[in-house]
Amino acid sequence: MGGSRPQGPAGDRHWCSSARCAVGCALGFAAMTELVDWDAGTLTPPRTLLWLTLSATLLVVLLPPHVTAGPGWLAVQGTMRRQVVRTDALVTVRQFDGVSLHLVLRDAYGHRLELDPRVLVTNPLLWHEVDTGVRRSLERGTLREGAEVLQRLGHRIDDETARSVLRASGLS
Repeated sequence: MGGSRPQGPAGDRHWCSSARCAVGCALGFAAMTELVDWDAGTLTPPRTLLWLTLSATLLVVLLPPHVTAGPGWLAVQGTMRRQVVRTDALVTVRQFDGVSLHLVLRDAYGHRLELDPRVLVTNPLLWHEVDTGVRRSLERGTLREGAEVLQRLGHRIDDETARSVLRASGLS
């Protein structure tokens, strides 16, 4: 009998499809603008460069951040930077509403991370890693602000999971 191997970090299971969609939109935009400009007879090297630059900008805007988590840490890799916090040493958690809902987590080491809570709702493995780290923060007494935000999020995730199980079993 072989022992169980440790699992790698948990990641956003929907990221690849979202990234493919972003790449497809950017490539579609590039192809359509080049084609329309070529058909009009106005395609020149500077205009080609303009359309390719705009397509690359569209890709940067549409590409979602890649969220991963492991024992005691959570990371968000954006197009420009990587943010990492220690979930087992969280100090504050805040939720901001508005045009886009997002969580801001700060750890005892001065690191800060922002993410969309829907990523945690749709990825139970990510939530499990975060929740385990938060419990350690509470045990150690480092989490001074925002425990109720994570508790509400946990209830929302549990409700969503229960609905999914009922839907999959045909009971709802």
